[in-house]
Amino acid sequence: MIKKSISIITLTLLMISCNSSKKDAFVEENLKATQITPKSLLNKKAIIYTTAKDTDLRLSLTNENIFKQSNQPKETDVSIFVNPQKTFQEFLGIGGAITDASSEVFSKLSADKQEELLKAYYSEEGINYNIIRTSIHSSDFGLGSHTYIEDGDKELKTFSIKKDKVKRIPMIKRAQALIKDDLVFYASPWSPPAFMKTNNHMLQGGKLLPKYYQTWADYFVKFIKAYEQEGIPVWGVTIQNEPMAVQRWESCIYTAEEERDFLKNNLGPTFEKNGFADKNIVVWDHNRDLISHRANTIFEDKEAMKYAWGIGYHWYETWTGGDPKYDNLKNIKESFPTKNLLFTEGCQEKFDANEYQRWSNAERYGNSMINDFNSGTVGWTDWNILLNENGGPNHVQNFCFAPIHADTTTNELIYTPSYYYIGHFSKFINPKAVRVSTTTSRSTLESTSFKNIDGSIVTVVMNKTNSKIVYNLIVGNNEISLEIEPHAMQSVLY
Repeated sequence: MIKKSISIITLTLLMISCNSSKKDAFVEENLKATQITPKSLLNKKAIIYTTAKDTDLRLSLTNENIFKQSNQPKETDVSIFVNPQKTFQEFLGIGGAITDASSEVFSKLSADKQEELLKAYYSEEGINYNIIRTSIHSSDFGLGSHTYIEDGDKELKTFSIKKDKVKRIPMIKRAQALIKDDLVFYASPWSPPAFMKTNNHMLQGGKLLPKYYQTWADYFVKFIKAYEQEGIPVWGVTIQNEPMAVQRWESCIYTAEEERDFLKNNLGPTFEKNGFADKNIVVWDHNRDLISHRANTIFEDKEAMKYAWGIGYHWYETWTGGDPKYDNLKNIKESFPTKNLLFTEGCQEKFDANEYQRWSNAERYGNSMINDFNSGTVGWTDWNILLNENGGPNHVQNFCFAPIHADTTTNELIYTPSYYYIGHFSKFINPKAVRVSTTTSRSTLESTSFKNIDGSIVTVVMNKTNSKIVYNLIVGNNEISLEIEPHAMQSVLY
């Protein structure tokens, strides 16, 4: 694996910028219509961007190809079939979390490195993130636990986000300035204040005491008002991060029935009462394993479901040794088609500074993103956008990987393969795009497609095998023949 130097990273960002200009010129020249029909692709150009293991390719423009009339595919061929006439969910966006940990590390970078990081994530020259998640007061990723009130303040008279204004909010606002109108900003609590809980502690689980249900709902409102007074529009909230996990860090347990009742009796009506009916409330915010039970319990209740925009989920159900449960997402989308799916958190656990360039980390992202979107997911949110050379800071030593790390001893930014794999989606798929019917003839390739509002289509293809694969991309009645490297990701734009 080639180690990325600072100069190579700078060159890569410049190359991405150049490639973006070529993409825009291509779209303007070839896709003036807002609708693509299969016939319109004949003799039109597709451009291909590639990231591949054991090469220098990182979101690199690698090929251009011309569509021709398609032939009947053979069983011996490897093919991807795209039907632009069949479209599904609207794309909300892709992004990551700006936590206390991320903003702490960011504050230690030089001004030029801060600017490089922001552009790498939030600009068209970079990978064009538009979603930001943050925590309501503290999570494990920070220097310690804190809340926005003094201990025991049942009336919330001392509520203040003063601590957030030091490092977290300034970083969020700089990202917001780059994202502009496409910003989707939402927040999640890891735990209510200790005195509101059965265990009188922010860590190690415990439950929200019923007598504080309304106080806690009011706390959400105060958070939204405080952040919007800072000029940060709040898209929505999740009710509780990982409500079925007793963690050694900030955590709080809700059964499905408890979350349902808090939503319909407290949080939903409180939002309405305070003029926040337009704020989106996301339930669950935990793994795919138990997600169906949570959806069934909340969405089958007419009073609760009217307040829920949708259901959020993480990818950590594999801790039990099984595979990701994508079928559960499809079941929810079929069962409750008016409710949205949102990926709210994922990261590679067990940080190891010797494994920054571990390719399987990136392939975990690629597999999840393709299958999540194909299951009906509208948006995808990574965990910390930036961590340090130790995978933190984290006040309970739960160190993890991020797409970009900063070595604060050398002022160096370290770009992992995961950054580029995420970029194959976020850089080219724009908010309000719609997913397009896409299938593969072999399990060796995974793929999804989206059609942007300008009519351009992005097909993302991943090869997790050790072999180079030649495949046909068949779009309606037209096709191109392509080749993908071993352990590689491609974005095909047409």
